[in-house]
Amino acid sequence: MDFFNSVDWSSLFSLSLILIIFFGVAVGVLIGSLPGLGATIAIVLLLPITYALTPIEAVILLLSAYQGAEYGGSIASIILGIPGTPAAVATLLDGHPLSSKHSPGKALGYSLTSSLIGGLVGGLVLIFLSIPLAKIALKISAPEFFLVGIIGLIAVAGLSSKNLVNGLISAILGLMAGTVGMDMITGAQRYTFGNFELIDGLSFVALLVGVFAVTEIFNMIQKDLQKKYDIRKNQLNAKITLKEFKSILKPTSIGSAIGSIIGVLPGVGSATACWFAYDGAKRASKKPEEFGKGNPEGIAAPESANNAVVGSSLVPLLALGIPGSGSMAVIMGAFIIHGVQPGPMVFSKDTELVHSILLAFLFTTVALFIVGKLLTPVFASVLKVPNPILIPIVFILAILGAFASKDMYLDIWIALITGVVFYFLKKVDYSFPAFVLGFVLSPIIEENFRRSLIMSEGSYSIYFTRPYSIGLIIILLLFISLIITNAMKKNKQTKTI
Repeated sequence: MDFFNSVDWSSLFSLSLILIIFFGVAVGVLIGSLPGLGATIAIVLLLPITYALTPIEAVILLLSAYQGAEYGGSIASIILGIPGTPAAVATLLDGHPLSSKHSPGKALGYSLTSSLIGGLVGGLVLIFLSIPLAKIALKISAPEFFLVGIIGLIAVAGLSSKNLVNGLISAILGLMAGTVGMDMITGAQRYTFGNFELIDGLSFVALLVGVFAVTEIFNMIQKDLQKKYDIRKNQLNAKITLKEFKSILKPTSIGSAIGSIIGVLPGVGSATACWFAYDGAKRASKKPEEFGKGNPEGIAAPESANNAVVGSSLVPLLALGIPGSGSMAVIMGAFIIHGVQPGPMVFSKDTELVHSILLAFLFTTVALFIVGKLLTPVFASVLKVPNPILIPIVFILAILGAFASKDMYLDIWIALITGVVFYFLKKVDYSFPAFVLGFVLSPIIEENFRRSLIMSEGSYSIYFTRPYSIGLIIILLLFISLIITNAMKKNKQTKTI
């Protein structure tokens, strides 16, 4: 009851705040749906507006955009097969096949519904578990982050390709690509070849554009340049039935739980949470063989996870003063601009503001559902555009997205070269998801591995003397054993056939 008594109800239900929430969500959905852009860009674009707003309005505007961008990223994944955000890569695996083979509206409906539930769960975690989860997060350090990265990499490499060896090679290639740039510990330049534009590493946006957008454009040209989807009006409807909702309840619950946990860990991010959720849903499914072919469960798990991350990622920011991502760093800036310093004391110094923000976050999730319902038919109708018109538009947007991330022409070349390489790698069943996650996790794995050894003065015993590390090692061994068992079963079935 103390929580609700300390909420500023007059601000919470003001017309201005409600309009700000819907505006932020709409901007986030729009920017998140454009390949190459994402939540951080949406938040940065809206940041100047916050100077003229009250503290609660400023923070909620940015959180609304963050929430909207997470859903918006799935739109390009589902409709075009091009992830709008890194977190939407997992959604692509089942979202695009379901959209192109059956119903784009239905695929977006699964995404929107699971996003609503994930956002609400993340918000409730934020309200009721901020302090306890923050205390646990304080006990997790470099050894645990390293092991979490390894678990994610092994899980995706094992499930994202029919060939286990190809999946592992793809993950290793991703790890190698992630080492380009300046060493964050020693400051040495690695594989930059004297090019200052590579000091910050390969552009993740450029790689995404190359791996997915350029490759997909080549595939569209190769298959049928004159292809046009025959979409009826009822296929644009994002409504799902009660039976369909029940079918995604389990993967949505799995994704919401995983996203809420991962969000509390600074630096891990929604992309990692989505892959954990996808893997967990696949293992819990009665029809795991249908994953990757348009299974709604493969949409629900990552979509609920990435929206749950938004709420729970506020936990380390508010309770510890640690922004877990670039997006949260910008939001932290909004707090500071308005004279609020996130950290352990914020709950006692600015109780009314913080509690009002926590409750208002739930409103942003509901607003996302409403905006998504209104805009989904518009986005789904993109498939009605003939390929000769659609392909140049997608190509231009993709190239602009690659360039806009850092304003460098080099990124355009990286996107084009990567697209050509992966066009051929796709034909021999190398895993795009494993490569992408390898790239995402490369700095997390490398830096935390080296920090662990610095902490232990070079001794590997640090991984076997910490309770959380031991638990993660057990989980890692279970994953490896399951992957090996599944690979052996597949080989046995192949020989039998």
